[in-house]
Amino acid sequence: MTTAALVLALAVLSVLGVVQALILAGFPLGEYVWGGQARVPTPRLRWSAAIALVILPGFALLLASRAGLLPGGGSPAIIIATWVLFAYSVLMVGLNAVSRSRPERLTATPASVLLALSTFVIALGS
Repeated sequence: MTTAALVLALAVLSVLGVVQALILAGFPLGEYVWGGQARVPTPRLRWSAAIALVILPGFALLLASRAGLLPGGGSPAIIIATWVLFAYSVLMVGLNAVSRSRPERLTATPASVLLALSTFVIALGS
């Protein structure tokens, strides 16, 4: 079950990374992120995308560690960080669900749900 959850989480994080890379490159996908503030990404949205592109691989490494693919998954720091990521994912479900942007609600909410569920399974450990 943990392996399937990890595969799902990594898939979701990869898709999120691709979206952020496209936003950073200036593709008109702004309505799918950050409340749909601007269809064409503003400089601020591009900076946010750049930061996300640094953070998302960290999430992937954290989950891979907790799932046992990388070392250290049983350490207190990894366990706590995984639960913090789960809480963050749950928060994102709520924020995406109430977004003013219909495209964001329809795409980011399900992605957040999948990430939250898979993170929960990984956080529970094997």
